[in-house]
Amino acid sequence: QVRLMESGGGTVQAGGSLTLSCAESGDIDGRYCRAWFRQVPGKQREGVATIDAIGKTTYTTSVKGRFTISRDNAMNTLDLQMNSLKPEDSAIYYCAIDARNQWGCTHSNKDYDYWGQGTRVNVSS
Repeated sequence: QVRLMESGGGTVQAGGSLTLSCAESGDIDGRYCRAWFRQVPGKQREGVATIDAIGKTTYTTSVKGRFTISRDNAMNTLDLQMNSLKPEDSAIYYCAIDARNQWGCTHSNKDYDYWGQGTRVNVSS
């Protein structure tokens, strides 16, 4: 059984930094697409960043240059380094795995099979 557990959320002032981490457990190929999503109550879940089998990353436009996704294959963890945070980054952040693809990772939540429970990020102005 695959389980994902996020940590590292909290409250930070605008301009600050946070690092989210997602711990994976269970038998799942480390080469599958991984991603971070976020969701604000009442809005659709938004893809923030993805990483594929060879470490190629993609980012939604609003976080480019500020966020960095990375994976530690030895530790089975997925991180999201978030810098220069803005109030509009406030959301619940989720890590996810697409267990069908290693390339062409998407930002669509419909393509992801495994999800964590989420960690809340609040950026105060």
